[in-house]
Amino acid sequence: MEIELGHYLALSAFVFICGVLGVLTRRNAIIIFMSIELMLNAVNLSFVAFSHYLSDIAGQMMVFFVMTVAAAEAAVGLAIVISLFRNKQTVNIDEINLLKG
Repeated sequence: MEIELGHYLALSAFVFICGVLGVLTRRNAIIIFMSIELMLNAVNLSFVAFSHYLSDIAGQMMVFFVMTVAAAEAAVGLAIVISLFRNKQTVNIDEINLLKG
């Protein structure tokens, strides 16, 4: 049995949906960042699957750009979370209300 493009896309859709559910249902900022990373990795899986299926390297090159952006997003996001934790002593986004005067 050979693994075809549809299998990769189904797995990618499942991982992406797990990430979306994590973003929508969780209130912890670190879990939300992890869910965003799941969504980015699902897109990367789709890029690699289509790249292999079409015998084109452009999808694999795009994955490197997405991984670079994801690493920068994780670094900046975690720095913001650490800063918020130092000021508010929590990472629960419901308890963080910085826009109130």
